[in-house]
Amino acid sequence: MIENLRKVVIIVAILNVAYFGIEFAVAAAIRSVSLFADSIDFLEDASVNLLIAIAVSWSASTRARLGMVLAGILLVPGLATLWTAWGKFVAPMPPAPLPLTLTGLGALAINLSCAFMLARFQAHGGSLTRAAFLSARNDTVANAAIIAAGFVTAYTHLAWPDLLVGLGIAAMNVDAAREVWRAAREEHSAADFGPPSS
Repeated sequence: MIENLRKVVIIVAILNVAYFGIEFAVAAAIRSVSLFADSIDFLEDASVNLLIAIAVSWSASTRARLGMVLAGILLVPGLATLWTAWGKFVAPMPPAPLPLTLTGLGALAINLSCAFMLARFQAHGGSLTRAAFLSARNDTVANAAIIAAGFVTAYTHLAWPDLLVGLGIAAMNVDAAREVWRAAREEHSAADFGPPSS
């Protein structure tokens, strides 16, 4: 099971790094807050999955401590998004809707694939694997919102749909970080308590 999990998280990490480059380039070209937030999230997901590949065979206590670190990592995209959103709020220019929508569709395809690959492992590996699964699951919701923002932007020619979706992605990352932190704390407490002595 551990070797299968390691193979899957390495594949997921590679997919995330590859799409990070695509999405970041499009975000910079069309000045999209939501795509920027999502691209940083792809990079964060790659980091999480590489850490899982390294740490999956560690002790429960060590994995739990790393899970707490990953909870902090999950906050990074949210903070980066807030900074980008501030710039968009000061100068609200709408992104080009077609690249926004098409890039969101591509991201959705990648994240759905990753979520399906990780789903069967979410009960194994403790908080680490839960972090990867939650991130991929949340990203599919974010991608659907990006696609919707693209359609609304095409109709309204306003910057607000993109900005609001970017802020929503930041909020989801904060919630995922909270869930991973809680799971890691529970895992750490269970590891400290240890199995009953015979």
